[in-house]
Amino acid sequence: MQQRTWLLAITALLLTCSVQAQEGKIESLAGKSRIRVGGFGAPTIKYTTFNDKSAILLGGYAGVMLNSRMMLGAGAYALVNNIEAPALSIPGSATQYWNMWYTGFVPEYTINSDKLFHIAVGALIGGGGVYKSERYHGFDENNTEWDYSGFFVGEPHVNFEMNITNYLRIAVGGSYRFISGSSTAGITDSQLSGPAAHFTLKAGRF
Repeated sequence: MQQRTWLLAITALLLTCSVQAQEGKIESLAGKSRIRVGGFGAPTIKYTTFNDKSAILLGGYAGVMLNSRMMLGAGAYALVNNIEAPALSIPGSATQYWNMWYTGFVPEYTINSDKLFHIAVGALIGGGGVYKSERYHGFDENNTEWDYSGFFVGEPHVNFEMNITNYLRIAVGGSYRFISGSSTAGITDSQLSGPAAHFTLKAGRF
């Protein structure tokens, strides 16, 4: 509950920044709007921990950007490397591996977007799932899933960014993944949660 309270506070702060970013940007009915509308996509790779083991998440986020400051969009990530799950008690059973994914709403506020180096802060708030499954060992084998459960996720992040061109940026940063509500046997919410370092490539109209 405390984690959710912090996440709601972060989201409220980001949305407040969005309102402040738009204040003074709209003229009278006889004038023209000066709100700048852009958008970008941001493929991302994350290095993190999963069940106390090194893990790689691939995904990204995208959305509409207002006045080169506030982005409102969505994101999604999934675990891509092999991490073994606890063995089944059934003799001769195949090795199982962990699978995890999550997706959600992403607000992000960029400070001094026009500067060569700048900072962006944001968060992902949504849900996902975790389960165990066999990996494919050939085209004729089935990928069977066990013990799937859903969860709530909140992941605030900070980016340190550099403008490469007017339409391209690179960013490095960090985040912390708060997960709550999973019930898959063999893993806990705290083992699903954890810090992450990430590299992001942003392309679009800023």
